[in-house]
Formats: sequence, structure tokens, C-alpha cells
Amino acid sequence: MQLHADFTQRIVLTTPALPWVASPMPGVHRRLLDRDGDEVARATSLVRYAPGSAFSPHTHGGGEEFLVLEGVFSDEQGDYPAGTYVRNLVGSTHRPSSRGGCIIFVKLWQMHPDDHTQVVVDTTTAPWHPGLVDGLQVMPLHTYGTENVALVKWAAGTQFQPHTHWGGEEIFVLEGVFSDERGDYPAGTWLRSPHGSRHTPFSREGCIIYVKTGHLVGATALSIAD
Repeated sequence: MQLHADFTQRIVLTTPALPWVASPMPGVHRRLLDRDGDEVARATSLVRYAPGSAFSPHTHGGGEEFLVLEGVFSDEQGDYPAGTYVRNLVGSTHRPSSRGGCIIFVKLWQMHPDDHTQVVVDTTTAPWHPGLVDGLQVMPLHTYGTENVALVKWAAGTQFQPHTHWGGEEIFVLEGVFSDERGDYPAGTWLRSPHGSRHTPFSREGCIIYVKTGHLVGATALSIAD
């Protein structure tokens, strides 16, 4: 299956309008954002666990990155409430579940095999740092090579300078409304902009976004065939 697998294309999806698609496990459904492969795939998805549901034990051959959006996600390592950011290494194995139900934003097969840093961040308590302009705060989550992952908080009325994204940019709007010269993106919007893309972002009412940059150059080389 290929879905939005051309990283040279700009993609904007309003995820609340997307259908929930059943996974092979009862009670686990997905909203597919991008995908290259079948059940084992390079993929970006929202995954919803019904209360009491679980996924069978499996190994992440290309690593796993996720942010818990609602509820509590669990595995053998512990419980991860809403706001927890996790990176499970290439080759890691677990059996995920949720006692009360949850929704996670998850990325599979998108981790460099030489990145050996296990990451668990409680973003509800981690510190914010001043951004490059007034009204902007940044919470760094992970950096490896050219890849940078962070949460960014925009105060109402914040404007950023025009800039170009080397290696592309990916955004998931968590709260509020994020904007640029092409439009307004409310909470739940997922954007992927290719290498060399340029924009002038701002937020009239304020927002919080998940941002990943620098990861789309050579992304097709980190495939499930590796």
C-alpha cells in the first residue's frame, strides 16, 4: 500500500475528518496519514485503542516514535499517559495495550538504525525554553543527525520570519490554530512539507504543535527493505 508516500509533495490532512480503519487486532483502529508497505510499513498514523484492547507482541524493525494524545497507553515497560513522548529503538519488542482506551500519534520505520537513544518525555512537566522570536517557546524532544523533534508553543499573535526547511518539515497541530500564508490549520491538522519548502508561519489565537524537521532527505532509503 502506498499513501502519501512521495516526500516531494506537500500534504495537508484534517485528521478528524478521516475514517478510522480497523487494524488486525480487535478494538484497535487507525487513521492513516502516510504509508509505504502493507501491515509492516513505513507509516505515520493516529491509532485508537478501545478500552481493554491490545496489540499482539511485535518487533519494531525500523523503530517507533509516538506521542500519547488521549488516555493512557501501556506496555511491559509501563503506563504512558496523555502528553508522553516515546521513542522505541530499532529492534525493540513490546505488547501494547490500553486499559481505559487511548489515542496515539505514531511513526514507524522512520528511525535511523544508528540512533540508540531510548526516549521517554513527560511533556506535561518538561520545561519550555525561549524560542527564536518573542511569543515562541520550544520543548526539545529528540535530535539525531539532521532530525530534530520538538513541541513548539505559540502565544496569540506570534509571527515568525520567512524561512526554508532543509530536509523538510512535519507538523501535527495539538492545540489552537497554526497558520501560514497558505491557510489556517486547526487542532488535529497534519502537515508535511518537502525539502526546500518555504513559508511564513504565525498564530493569531495561539497554538501548540509537534514539529519534526530535517528528516525527509533520504527518507526513502530508510525503508522496510533495510
